[in-house]
Amino acid sequence: MRSQFNQIARTAKNKKIASLLLICAVVWSNFIFLQNSYASSRIKDLVSFQGIRENHLVGYGLIVGLNGTGDSLRNAPFTQQSIVAMLERLGVSTRGANMKTENTAAVMITASLPAFGRLGSKIDITISSLGDADDLRGGTLIVTPLLGADGEVYAVAQGSVQIAGFSAGGDGGSVTQGVPTAGRIPNGAVIEKEVPFTFNDLETLKISLRNPDFTTAKHIALKINQSLGADIASPLDPSTIELKIPDVYQGNMFSLISEIEQFTVNVDQRARVVIDERSGIIVISKDVTVSEVAIAQGNLTIKITETPAVSQPNAFGGGDTAVVPRTEISVNEGDGKKLALLKTSVKLQDLVDGLNSLGVTPRDMISILQALKASGALQADLEIM
Repeated sequence: MRSQFNQIARTAKNKKIASLLLICAVVWSNFIFLQNSYASSRIKDLVSFQGIRENHLVGYGLIVGLNGTGDSLRNAPFTQQSIVAMLERLGVSTRGANMKTENTAAVMITASLPAFGRLGSKIDITISSLGDADDLRGGTLIVTPLLGADGEVYAVAQGSVQIAGFSAGGDGGSVTQGVPTAGRIPNGAVIEKEVPFTFNDLETLKISLRNPDFTTAKHIALKINQSLGADIASPLDPSTIELKIPDVYQGNMFSLISEIEQFTVNVDQRARVVIDERSGIIVISKDVTVSEVAIAQGNLTIKITETPAVSQPNAFGGGDTAVVPRTEISVNEGDGKKLALLKTSVKLQDLVDGLNSLGVTPRDMISILQALKASGALQADLEIM
């Protein structure tokens, strides 16, 4: 009997331990889920690394083959000078000749040389008219060197221009859609010179935040240190983190950066309201709050209507015909527009609902937000574009 009792007790104890372990597993899985749910942004999407950057290129060239829609040489003398210089390089002398071609247009070419762009690889270029050309459709860019900020040639461009817009018209009118004087040439330039950068020889690496923030910089540094198991990352300022290269990654920066890019961190940004007055667009971040404040919005409209009446005397009573003025005045003070009270620490949804309940338009909402900021009730940065 005693042995049976001990066996039952052991079984109950094991079930209790199993239940506790199951509860711990559920709690731990929920904790991991919450951690992953808050870690919403990869470091790859938040920062840029020292030396991994684009370089802007620019060039000046000629587009030929236009159907009479190019530059008029009288209004664009630089186009004529460019044609003369180009033909002389090809062994054709035209100095002193009366040129009247409208199939050529002078253009500016812009491009971005990607980080670690190699010899022979191709990049896209953008074409923009420099003179008074009407349309660049059907044109071909002839060989044009693209220069960097140091004046060196890093790429050479050539190819058929792709234009999205068009222009058409006659003597009585015309229509233009898009911009027919600007276009692109996909893979229109070939890289002829590389930007030297000894990436693997770095002993420290600077990481730059695209949106500077103290808290986010701290989160990134902590995440790197915890994941790599070493105190190698330290924030220098809200936009810069210094990373000391561990010995195990010396000469192998590719592996280090590819690992760091996949780490996820919590992003913390300042509360901000961005307003574009030209288009009436308003963007409000999620952390915007409003202190307790009362808001009223309404329009006072006064309408005056003149309806003069003619006074016609009786045929046998005598008197003159006269015009009797009659004026009707109506005043609309914005019926239904009441004073709204926003409680302390109103969140974004409450703020939007409160403003919408007043029936305000986006233009009026811009004025209200500016007034809230002036009163000190809007706890956010107000940026007007």
